[in-house]
Amino acid sequence: MGEIVRSAFRPPLWLRNPHLQTLWGPMGRSLPEVTRRSERLNLKDGDYLLLDWAGPESRPGQLTVLLLHGLSGCSDSHYMRGMQKVLAEAGIRSVAINSRGAKKPNDTALCYHAGEVDDVDAVIKHVFHENPTGHRIAIGVSLGGSRLLNWLAHRDNGDLSAVATVCSPLRLDICANRLDQGLSKLYRQHLLKNLLANFAVQKTHLDKVNPPEAKRLHRLNMSGIRSFWRYDDQIIAPLYGFRSAYHYYAQCSAGPKLLQIRTPTLMLQNRDDPFMTPATLPRQEELGPAVTLEVSDYGGHVGFVGDKSQRYWLEQRLLAFVQGFGFR
Repeated sequence: MGEIVRSAFRPPLWLRNPHLQTLWGPMGRSLPEVTRRSERLNLKDGDYLLLDWAGPESRPGQLTVLLLHGLSGCSDSHYMRGMQKVLAEAGIRSVAINSRGAKKPNDTALCYHAGEVDDVDAVIKHVFHENPTGHRIAIGVSLGGSRLLNWLAHRDNGDLSAVATVCSPLRLDICANRLDQGLSKLYRQHLLKNLLANFAVQKTHLDKVNPPEAKRLHRLNMSGIRSFWRYDDQIIAPLYGFRSAYHYYAQCSAGPKLLQIRTPTLMLQNRDDPFMTPATLPRQEELGPAVTLEVSDYGGHVGFVGDKSQRYWLEQRLLAFVQGFGFR
């Protein structure tokens, strides 16, 4: 059985609002400057992933931190660049994984979802083969955390030394319902607008480079989508072979699978996340023996914005987690 601990995060009084916490990063933060090099990783189905590397050059036995963004994010999301900057300054190598279509149109109709682990596995194997004597720690944010938790439950082969997740939607049905309520509808509208715009660009791209894959997208009904239930029912389910959104949520919600996890895993969640409800927080008896659930009362969705002395508390917490294993 794992453990549940209280987070040390304490925002200043004026920053306790969950929406202010959520919006501070994407709207009020300048993108951190970090030197990176890009790599194209070809996949078995003819598609590819873009990887952005930061930190020191590769050497045998070195630690590599793999970073996986959330829904509609990419390696240029503020939290990804911020984490790579903090790691690089600490002398730690990292790779930010761009999911299919996240940074530029990809070459098949596929995208990604909460239970998609094949692409995650491909990157982990790639990093392993590049430096088999090194250690690897993976950090997943929001939907990226769900993908890592699903990988741990279904595909863990020991290639990762540890995992951390941030604000992961552990129960997809509850999260989809929450995003249909109150001010959370604004986040839903923003995400769906970006996702559907990406599919429009993807169709145009595939019409030119891969017409059979373009037809897969043209056959999908992308009209009238104003909720994640509809998005997942009309797009994700048919693309990935699920019978419906219900089936997808039942198969890919990571919360019910936490007992299967054996790799050391830190889950950072909070009670005021506007993308979910406290009902998504697992009980101690639902955690695998290697899982630590760290819960804060505040933080919004991927916020954890502190006072001036520790403004981006989340990055410092994750750096401390990585350094705590003593891998260099």
